[in-house]
Amino acid sequence: MELDNNNHSVFLMYYHLVLVIKYRREVIDDKVSHRLKGIFEYISPHYNVALQEWNPDKDHVHILFKAQPNSELSKLINAYKSASSRLIKKEYPLIKENLWQEYFWSRSFCLLTTGDAPIEMINRYIESQGEKR
Repeated sequence: MELDNNNHSVFLMYYHLVLVIKYRREVIDDKVSHRLKGIFEYISPHYNVALQEWNPDKDHVHILFKAQPNSELSKLINAYKSASSRLIKKEYPLIKENLWQEYFWSRSFCLLTTGDAPIEMINRYIESQGEKR
């Protein structure tokens, strides 16, 4: 496992983000998915985030990304949802017709941290710090 680093820290921070279309409208096809992914790739570097995996379905997307300790995830998610909603509705007018009111994304989202080590291993590691070997 290779860790990331910056001037003052070493880290490995992966997140799994799930965003759902409002009322689960099935409006994501290959073209829309490609555009949504492009918007995420454009916005993410501004928040010290790097896209790792993109997996769309007709009514939601799964996004795996790497972050840094100074990444502001809530700001990233809000900026992405706002920009992508505005651009998709402008560039694909038929999608706007399939939506109820002006909403593209659901207000809620699911954000999960990912990691390789079980919590028990982390607890043992923390408890062992300071012990002589």
